[in-house]
Amino acid sequence: QVQLVESGGGLAQVGGSLRLSCAASGSSFSFYLMGWYRQAPGEQRALVATITSGRTTNYADSVKGRFTISRDNGKNAVYLQMNSLKPEDTAVYYCHVPYRGRAYWGQGTQVTVSS
Repeated sequence: QVQLVESGGGLAQVGGSLRLSCAASGSSFSFYLMGWYRQAPGEQRALVATITSGRTTNYADSVKGRFTISRDNGKNAVYLQMNSLKPEDTAVYYCHVPYRGRAYWGQGTQVTVSS
């Protein structure tokens, strides 16, 4: 069983920054892909960014140039640095890891950007 614990959410001003962290339980996992999704009320959960074990990254067009995803393979952790925040970034952000045919999700962390 993989457990993902997120932190770093909160309230930010327009143009501000936040850094999200997600750590997986255990130290012997080998994750090919780790990523972040977000979901606003009444909206579908949408991909924000992914990163492979080789650190190849992929971003949604809406966050390119503003967000940076990174990972620490030794710590089984993934991070999301969010800069130049906009009101439309307001959502619950979820860490996601596919592993051994299953999808694991964090509990979600709220990000609110004031307009």
